[in-house]
This record gives sequence, structure tokens and C-alpha cells, in this order.
Amino acid sequence: MKTFLRIVAGLALVGVVALLAFIFVPVQRTQPAEAPAADWEPAEGQGEYVLHASDCVACHTSDDGESLAGGRAIASPMGTIWSTNITPDPETGIGDWSYADFRAAMIDGLEPDGTHLYPAMPYENYRLMTEEDIRALYEYIMTEVEPVSNEVQETELSFPFNLRFGIRAWNWLALTHGPGFTPADVPELQQRGQYLVEGPGHCAACHSPRSVFMSQDGVTADEDSFLAGGVIDGWNAPALRGEGTDLAKWSVGELAAYLATGRNAHSTANGEMGLVVEHSLQKLTDEDNLAMAAFLKGIDGDAVDLPESFATAAGAIEVPAADSAGSATTEMLASADPDMPLGARLYMDNCVGCHFATGKGAPEIFPELQGNSMVVGSETMPLISVILNGAEVPSTAKRPMALRMQGYADRMSDDEVAELVTWLRGAWGNDASAVTAADVATVREADHGH
Repeated sequence: MKTFLRIVAGLALVGVVALLAFIFVPVQRTQPAEAPAADWEPAEGQGEYVLHASDCVACHTSDDGESLAGGRAIASPMGTIWSTNITPDPETGIGDWSYADFRAAMIDGLEPDGTHLYPAMPYENYRLMTEEDIRALYEYIMTEVEPVSNEVQETELSFPFNLRFGIRAWNWLALTHGPGFTPADVPELQQRGQYLVEGPGHCAACHSPRSVFMSQDGVTADEDSFLAGGVIDGWNAPALRGEGTDLAKWSVGELAAYLATGRNAHSTANGEMGLVVEHSLQKLTDEDNLAMAAFLKGIDGDAVDLPESFATAAGAIEVPAADSAGSATTEMLASADPDMPLGARLYMDNCVGCHFATGKGAPEIFPELQGNSMVVGSETMPLISVILNGAEVPSTAKRPMALRMQGYADRMSDDEVAELVTWLRGAWGNDASAVTAADVATVREADHGH
């Protein structure tokens, strides 16, 4: 109820500000502080690299469509937003856009005719990119991407979100950072990681909380709420800083391996993060993945122990050791006592062969369940959905084997899944709330409809 009231109050305030902004605030494009020289040309491969670093493919490509031709449904609190065709097709894409038009979309969220883009397009973050990278991306799309004629479904949100002039007020409130990148006082490698995380990687779009106006509450590293955790379409985007987080327990090498491959000794990437790894992070250089890992590990001022290379970092895989917090659960499972709780018996029947009695899983294959952010997160839908429908970790260049977990929707009832999920959220020292059969039924019905 409190969240609902905050949203209602926020919308009411935005409505008032929108009216004032419509009257008093003109639509204008932000001019660059320092543009590239007239004879500037991108380095070989720079534009394509920026495309991957910015994760354009994941959003602008539908499941059965051609690359960058749009048509992907993006869930938002206001309704479904359909991604646009950004191939250089002049009729249905951006083929007739000038560089100034393209830059305005990236920096200010404006189409050539002045229409405001919905902020599902992360221009809050892209405006932190360098002018050279934005220009290189434009040149690549216009000269090397194949035009695709694809008329994308029009986004039609309900009132009042269909009134795009209100986004002018939203921009006035949300775009508090001027264009361009400001490096922190850290070593050069971490500055590179900061740039990738803040700008093209737009990590805050998922991993920072949202303000009452639904803008990112923490866009740059000098803000305390930056990367403090968020919720996206019913999934927890875990905090990437602070004590007690997954990342606090990982080394720089383990984090770099996760970014590049979607897996490490502790966890595997799925959901939206799986798409990020598949379409973006695996295509970055080893040095850039190390740079991001080093920046994230040092964001709270901690000393960073850098490995000699990505190869030595990713190759140092150790099986996580059992610990005292999980010993009681491990001993109970090992006893195979028929009087164990139903959740524990369901785990023994369906899960122990992969995730083991310790809950530690197998490095780079089966993730840890002890302390796993999906298992103990505030949002229970993802864990329920994975148990019902299974999950897949994408194939990457460094780890080409795709991993697939089977689903148990046909094997377990709603009551049984609820018992298993509740048990997992309290096993090995986990301390998260229970779920009900009704929670499972809701997810099962939604997944079936999807």
C-alpha cells in the first residue's frame, strides 16, 4: 500500500510539473561541450564495439526478428513499450536521421520531430558517453548495418502516460547530469570500468533503485544510491555494492568471469542479465571486463587486488567450501531422515544431484543456493518461474556450452513448489519470507499465458 501511495503521489506531482513544464520549458537539444573535430574519424571497429558495449541488440531485436529491427516488447510500470527499428532503413528505421538527430535521441531522448522517447531508452545513462563514442556508433549503424524494412507496433500506453509532452517534465526532474563523462579519482583501469558501467553499459538502469518519479535514483558513482539494487519487471536486480552483497564475496577475477561468460564459481546469469551477457558483455575485451570488475569492487573505496590477466583470473576456479551457516541443513539432508520437512524431501528428490547437500552447486555449472540473490530476494516470481519452467545460461565464446535446467511444472503441484521454495529461502542460513501456493499459481498462470 505504501508503494502504491508513493506512486500515486509521484504521478500527481509529475502531472503538476508536466503542466508547468509544458507551459514554460521549451523542447531543446543539449549541445556538446566539446564536439569531435570536423575531420575526426572513428577508430577501426570502434562503432561496432560501442554497439555491443551499449547492449543495443538485446532491446532492439525481437525474439524472431532481424538484428536491430525493433519490435521487442519491453515491460514498464506504465505498460508495454515496443522497441524501435534502428537499422538505417529510411522508411521504418532511422536511415534519414542526421547525426544531430541521433545524438538528440541518445542524449536528450528526442526524435527528430521533437517527440519525446519513453525513458525505457536509457538516455539517462547514454548522455554520459563521450561524443566520440556516440559519433562512432552513428557512423557504424549508418554505413555498416544492413537496412531492414520492419514497421514496428506503435506503443500505446493508457492515459496519462500516452501524453508524451509530460516526459518533458520528467526529463527536467531526472536529467540532473550534464552530457559527458567525469572520471573518479581512481586508477586508469578503474576509470575505464566506471565509464563502461555508468555510460554505455547503463548498469544503473536496472541496478539502481527508482525515485518516486521512476527515474534512476543514482546514475553516477558519486551518488550513494548508485547500484544499490532495484526491481525490474518482477526481478531483483541485486545491489552491486555494499557489505553482504554477492559481489562483496567475489574476487575481481570471479566477477570478470561472470561478466564475460555468465557464470563463475558461485552463480549463473539468467533473465535480463543473461541477455546482457549474450548480446553485450561476452563481446567486450578481457581488459574491459576486468576494468568493470575492478571498478565495481572498488566503488566503496576498498583496495582492489587485480589479477595479472583475465586468463589467470577466470582460470582460478575453486569449489566453494561448506560453511558453518549451512552445516545444519547439510547434515539434515545427508541423514536422509524420512521425517524431514516436505520442502527438504522435495529438494532431495529433485535438486540435490546438481546443487548438492551443501547448497553450493558446481562451479560454472550449477549455482550456489546459499545466499543466492534470486533465492533470497524480495521478488519471489523469478525463483518460482525457474522451478516451474527451467532456466538457460547462454553459450558464450569463452564458455560455449549452453546450460539448461529442466522445469518441474508437470511434476510438482502448486503446494509442492511453494513448500520447496519456502524451504530454499530458509535453508543453509538463508532468511527470507515464505511463499504460498497462491503465489505459485499466479506465476504458473502468467507464464502459461506468456
